[in-house]
Amino acid sequence: MKPPLEARDPGLSTTEHPDFVQSFARGLAVIETFDREHAAMTLSEVARRAGLTRAAARRLLLTLCELGYAESDGRLFSLRPKVLNLGFAFLHAQGIWDLAQPYLVELVERIHESCSIAVLDRRDIVYVARVPTRTRIMSINLGIGSRLPAHATSLGRVLLAALPEAELDALLADSAPLPAYTERTITDPAELKRRVAQVRRDGWCILDQELELGLRSIAVPLHGPGNRVVAALNAGLQASRFTLDAMKQKVLPEMLRTAAQISTALGARDPARAPAA
Repeated sequence: MKPPLEARDPGLSTTEHPDFVQSFARGLAVIETFDREHAAMTLSEVARRAGLTRAAARRLLLTLCELGYAESDGRLFSLRPKVLNLGFAFLHAQGIWDLAQPYLVELVERIHESCSIAVLDRRDIVYVARVPTRTRIMSINLGIGSRLPAHATSLGRVLLAALPEAELDALLADSAPLPAYTERTITDPAELKRRVAQVRRDGWCILDQELELGLRSIAVPLHGPGNRVVAALNAGLQASRFTLDAMKQKVLPEMLRTAAQISTALGARDPARAPAA
């Protein structure tokens, strides 16, 4: 369950930020309560998950329904496809999908493995582009907008490595523990920081079955204007088919080649020599 709005970011205080629009923030909080496990909810469920009163949740839900972002059958509320416009507005603004898609397709054709691009949203990664293969390697379906934990993914490690040290420390200092997904998952913040530092030095990351047993992944950064890291590119592979050495020797060069192409398209000056952070 998502924490109540007031608990998510204490910095968003109307006292500290006089321009902060609380009603707008609450509306966004209501939208965020819906996910794969909570696709349709009662008014009470939405209010509880958003940390709002029933009256406030009702007003916000009815407003979303009136605007076409949500709908109700009289008991349950659910989001409508129009809500995707909010996410696609970000994707179009970034230009990542339109620019990266042809290179991503070519990479998948060369290595015959699913490839994705993601950005960082606090302790999660959010998929903004993906080209799958017919062979399914994960137990969950991934698509644009899907979220996964940054600490347990190669995409996340690369994006964490791009953060300024103070921002990374603040993120790892979060009171919420890092969940373990397999016995290999790194959950100790200090150890995770050491691993992230190694990714920063290497400029790439290989993860061995930390998110799901049988799944290995490799990720590299994507750079934009000013050579800053704007996203990360990865490939997911079956552990039974690829050793760690094979990933490094056969897949990594292809990943770096594609990352350089995409980075150039995104406006990086010299992506071949751009640092990982």
